[in-house]
Amino acid sequence: MPRQDIIHKARQDKRAGKSASTQAGEFVKDEIDKIRKGRHGARSTKQAIAIGLSEARRAGVDLPPPRKGSAKKSMRRSAKYAYEVGQGKRTPKRRPRVSRAVENVLKKEPRSTASRSALSKQAKSAASRRTAASRSAAARKASRTKGAKARSTAAKKAARTRARHRG
Repeated sequence: MPRQDIIHKARQDKRAGKSASTQAGEFVKDEIDKIRKGRHGARSTKQAIAIGLSEARRAGVDLPPPRKGSAKKSMRRSAKYAYEVGQGKRTPKRRPRVSRAVENVLKKEPRSTASRSALSKQAKSAASRRTAASRSAAARKASRTKGAKARSTAAKKAARTRARHRG
């Protein structure tokens, strides 16, 4: 169950007119933090992200399940159920035994899946699956929605990163 402050942040994002994936990002970040703190682990970075997205759907973020052909059938079904719970179309069955079993399995999984390098590798591989035009459009939209102050901060950060990689 996500913490109330995470749900609050996601609702703030919604009020600010941010996209559903941005709202869901709050839950994914929380999941990554849980793994980094050692609450549990994950088999892969992808799994950690999937857990966060599922929690977002269950909390009512308007993030529809993936379309046919873009994900496994079982994953699509799971996402559909989580989405329906969040939209109030389905009442979840409480299964304490399954919950405990899942928690115990996750506790045995590695924590390194939430490391900076693992997340970086995941982001790069996800980006490489997108077309250049799609990546470019996302960057253009980001520059439009960022605002002057945030753009300046981002530019400074980019300059620092470039300097670090050069030296």
